[in-house]
Amino acid sequence: MHPKEYKKEKNGTGHITNLQLKNSEIIVGVDFTNNSRVNNILAKENSSSFLLYPGKDNFNLSVRKSEEINSFMGNTPYIFLIDGTWPCARKILKLSKNLQKLQRVSFDNKIKSKFIIKQQPESLCLSTIESVYTVLNLLKEAELEKCETKDFLIPFEKMIEHQLEYMLNPNSKNYCSTANKTITPKNMYKKNTERNIIFEQ
Repeated sequence: MHPKEYKKEKNGTGHITNLQLKNSEIIVGVDFTNNSRVNNILAKENSSSFLLYPGKDNFNLSVRKSEEINSFMGNTPYIFLIDGTWPCARKILKLSKNLQKLQRVSFDNKIKSKFIIKQQPESLCLSTIESVYTVLNLLKEAELEKCETKDFLIPFEKMIEHQLEYMLNPNSKNYCSTANKTITPKNMYKKNTERNIIFEQ
């Protein structure tokens, strides 16, 4: 997790994910090349580490068969996620030589994010918790994960509802009379003609 995300976003989806997911942890930093905790995990015997990050040549969990996923990831895989704004995430990966070397996994995103209170580069971009939810379900199908995901997104959805109610309160400094109280996918996103970012996370 980028330090800015850790300090400023106590209700960010990375923190919520960590609270929801047993056997997960947050490691804060920008350059993880010499991070002792990260390198200890990478050095573990009889386990493999992967980076959840988009890319054309990644191991796509959505299109692989269960036996392929099991063979590729092994019995005790560690999955690293980069949590921060999109520019911060790219900076972390650019600086962290150890993370760059990891085999990458990704998925085909077929849903639109419910994170309607935040602007995203593309309509199919997902928040950290939505990405983890998607990956957990794919790993469950491959019988690599047993985590119950039925209510996994409830804290995230409740947070959005609470913030929308706050925005709709006339006494709030962030009052917005046109705020949509219903959690619906956001279809309109800022356009940047100089770059095309497709993120599956």
